Amino acid sequence: MSKLKKVIADYKLLLENVPALMTMTFVISTILMNIGAGKIIFNVGNVAMTGGFLISFMPFLAMDTVTRRMGARASIMLNVLSAGFNAISVIFLAIVAAIPTEADYSEFNYVCGGVWFIALSSTIAFVVSGVANSLLNAAIGKLFKGTEVKAVEFYSRSFISTFVGQAIDNFLFIFLTYTIFAPIFWGLAPMPVLTCLGTAVVGGAIELLLEVVFGPIGLRIVRRWTKENIGHEYIEAHKDDKL
Repeated sequence: MSKLKKVIADYKLLLENVPALMTMTFVISTILMNIGAGKIIFNVGNVAMTGGFLISFMPFLAMDTVTRRMGARASIMLNVLSAGFNAISVIFLAIVAAIPTEADYSEFNYVCGGVWFIALSSTIAFVVSGVANSLLNAAIGKLFKGTEVKAVEFYSRSFISTFVGQAIDNFLFIFLTYTIFAPIFWGLAPMPVLTCLGTAVVGGAIELLLEVVFGPIGLRIVRRWTKENIGHEYIEAHKDDKL
């Protein structure tokens, strides 16, 4: 079997094992996060935030939930899948915005046409931070013994990995968009690296607070999945994987 066929087969097995609602939440929240990233809603001192911050806790909580039950590999695969669907949505909206019409849809076209480097920066940041979040979550989990889903274990894994993952996501997006691309294509002054770092830390802390608030939902989901043996086929197929 070729590598591509193995990847396709692995995705098929994963999507058969991960509840559809979780996959849908993963994909939709990623798309909405990317759209919201096009608007800066807060910029004071060394901290700047985009609209994507308001929903970015959702895909990270989903990653933590999937990682706890099915491992980092499954979470990373869903991360890449959602990034792919996001790219499709960006291309689709750009095509719709580019279609000429007699009526004036300039506002729609401006919003939906998007900016390619914002979408690119958001995608790179999301994928890299998602991989970091999933791997760190799994690594922390190895410090705990037993198979029982304990609250202290889930929250330790989730809170630490989320803060680090979100900080990476925030830094990469702001740095790539407003320090690298915006000065080239918009002629803006590069955003100071200190502001990128400040945004990364403060944004990570804010997302951590949201994770604290909504974390119990993730814990409840994992416990239900474990009780109902959801995902057992995928888990069994990858029980010897290092991820």
